[in-house]
Amino acid sequence: MFERFTRNAREVVTGAVTHAERTDAASVTEEHLLLALLDRQEGRAAFAVASLGLADRRASVEAELATVRRHGGLTRADTDALAGLGIDVTEIVARVEEAHGEGALDRARRRGARRRPFGRGAKGILTRSLRIAAGRGDRFIGDEHLLLALTACPGVAAEVLAAHGATYGTVNRALYGGGEEGEGERFKKAG
Repeated sequence: MFERFTRNAREVVTGAVTHAERTDAASVTEEHLLLALLDRQEGRAAFAVASLGLADRRASVEAELATVRRHGGLTRADTDALAGLGIDVTEIVARVEEAHGEGALDRARRRGARRRPFGRGAKGILTRSLRIAAGRGDRFIGDEHLLLALTACPGVAAEVLAAHGATYGTVNRALYGGGEEGEGERFKKAG
C-alpha cells in the first residue's frame, strides 16, 4: 500500500514516526498522524487545515490531545459518559497523579525502542485512507485522504478535529467543494 502514497502522504507517515519517537511512545498512533498533518506546509491537506483554521489553533489541538493522554486515552465522550454514572475522571486523574506523578495514566511508553510499530488505530487510518482514495477513483493515496480518514474513524483524533470544526463534511468541502457529502458519509460509515 505504501507505494501508492504520494510524496506528501509519505512525509506525513514519516513525520508521525518522528512524533512517536520524540515523545518516546510505544507505537505510532492516530494522534501522531494528526500532528504530522498539522506540521505540513504544502499539499492538499495543508490547504484544508489552513482553510479550516486548524493551523491557527494548533496549540488548542495539542492541549486537547495532552488532556486525553493524561486521562489514559479516554475521549471527551468517554469522560462525559462516566460523569453520567457519577464518576469524575478529572478527580481520579488528580488522585492517581498525586500518588504516582503527573502523566501516570498516559498510554504505555517504551524507552529506548529503535522502531515504533504502527498501532491498531493508526493502521486503521491508513487502511481507511486507501478506501477513501479508491472510492473517489484516485489511483494514489494523498495526504488529503489521510486527513479525511482521521475524521472518518471514530476515536481521539476525530473527536479533537470535530471539536475544532474539522469533520468529514467540512474537510471534504474544503478539499473538493460542495456536492460530495453523500459520498463522504458513505466512506465514513464504511468499515
